[in-house]
Amino acid sequence: MNDSTSDTSQTQYQVLARKYRPETFTDLVGQDAMVRTLRNAFETNRIAQAFIMTGIRGTGKTTTARIIAKGMNCIGTDGTGQPTTEPCGACEHCTAIMEGRHGDVMEMDAASRTGVGDIREIIDSVQYRAASARYKIYIIDEVHMLSTSAFNALLKTLEEPPEHVKFIFATTEIRKVPVTVLSRCQRFDLRRIEPEVMIALMRKIAAAESAEINEDALALITRAAEGSARDATSLLDQAISHGAGETTADQVRAMLGLADRGRVLDLIDMILRGDAAAALTELGSQYAEGADPLAVLRDLAEITHWVSVVKITPDAADDPTVSPDERARGQQMAEALPMRVLTRMWQMLLKALEEVAAAPNAMMAAEMAVIRLTHVADLPSPEELIRKLQSTPPPSAPSAPSGGPNGGPGKWRRLCWRAFRRTGRNPGDGSPCGRYWRAGRRTYGIRWCGAWYLGSAGRLWSGNRIGARNPAGAGALSDL
Repeated sequence: MNDSTSDTSQTQYQVLARKYRPETFTDLVGQDAMVRTLRNAFETNRIAQAFIMTGIRGTGKTTTARIIAKGMNCIGTDGTGQPTTEPCGACEHCTAIMEGRHGDVMEMDAASRTGVGDIREIIDSVQYRAASARYKIYIIDEVHMLSTSAFNALLKTLEEPPEHVKFIFATTEIRKVPVTVLSRCQRFDLRRIEPEVMIALMRKIAAAESAEINEDALALITRAAEGSARDATSLLDQAISHGAGETTADQVRAMLGLADRGRVLDLIDMILRGDAAAALTELGSQYAEGADPLAVLRDLAEITHWVSVVKITPDAADDPTVSPDERARGQQMAEALPMRVLTRMWQMLLKALEEVAAAPNAMMAAEMAVIRLTHVADLPSPEELIRKLQSTPPPSAPSAPSGGPNGGPGKWRRLCWRAFRRTGRNPGDGSPCGRYWRAGRRTYGIRWCGAWYLGSAGRLWSGNRIGARNPAGAGALSDL
């Protein structure tokens, strides 16, 4: 029974993210600035009493905290070592820390222990020296989850801890950490890992696992990881199992539910041509093959952004996660498409992503977004509209009184009407009304005076005042 249990423990599988976790500063990838600072601090014995590590998920915050704890407490294989940035990994302290069982290196998850009572336990224990190690080290992960009272309770101890105590914090939300805590810590911002470095790391792990995976598949994994080493390693682990031999880009794409980037570029071409039927057919084909509609629109937005950046800075085309064929097509698009088309497409895709994420049927929302994109593809540019307006002759001025009282002829009609209202005399009597009417007739060719234009058969809407003042009424005016 014991032999069977021992064999099982020896053959138990360990995920790649844990198996290849960095154990020294040399193993850390993409964090050269932090490693250089810590090495200089250890060499000159300028080790701060508290560190805080911040960055996105999977960049090595907790791993770095453990490496620092190992370096502080490492005694070397001969038991006489001093604090170092190159821990041996073989002494009792290094082994216990990496396994998470060292009594003097305590890790606390602030997401589950947020209260002031948990911090009080730390405050009460810092007074006692380390049992076996050189330093007593407290590693608090997701420190931004602590309550305000817990932060306040920690401030005094954090500012003036005993000489044998060190604090190491890790967080993904540095903005939620009070500035009073930040001012007491030495801060390190862990960067996203660059694509070139990530691909090299994945290639190294795949070789160590005797797994065959082509470069296009590694590029897809790197792009999906978004700079996180843990995400990339987990995806590589899944891809190796999915491939069951040589892992190809198509297998990784199917595993991640992604669309073929070449086909996404084809879809963009159809949209920009305004071919709605072909674009919908291509979208439906990708959906039938397992692509998520939201992922397809994300790819459209990503390519639109990339082409826009390439148009401004051509060096951006040299992306190791982009295949040579995609790079060539992207450069052609950047040369052919004006920036106004790219920015309009980007804005519409941002709106479409919100709609697809909230829609009860993602595919329907994605199809409507593609239809909108194709229908605006052939809209004329502002420059074209201006040229068209400039080349179109203006319409001829109407000779009839259709211009209304606010037009040019309307001026003379208004003057004629006001004179008629003031004097009550017809235009034929040599009155001011008649003079205004004849001037308007000579200038604009009007045939009716203001009274006739504003009234109806010589009778105004406002009380039949023409008939009252002019017994001839409509007859006298119509004779003119």
